[in-house]
Amino acid sequence: MEIESIRHKALRKLVEKGSVKGLIEAERIIDMIAFIASASGLDELVVPPNFGFHPLTGDRKGTYAMTVTKNWRLTFTMADENSIADLDLEDYH
Repeated sequence: MEIESIRHKALRKLVEKGSVKGLIEAERIIDMIAFIASASGLDELVVPPNFGFHPLTGDRKGTYAMTVTKNWRLTFTMADENSIADLDLEDYH
């Protein structure tokens, strides 16, 4: 899947320049981004190792999350069938 946009500044630097400065669990995030990039669609993100992939509900409906640590998640929306948008690193719990 293509990553169309990245909201989180440190994530953007990781993808564009390979810099891990400012990221927690950098190795895990690198693995997660590689997993997302290699998936051909949303349905592949639920296959092991799925990194706790789940859709959000309520006012966050349409946003998906993957677990980085207990509190931190990579979140994103679908731009179309083969691309994600607004990739973010959030502490939302």
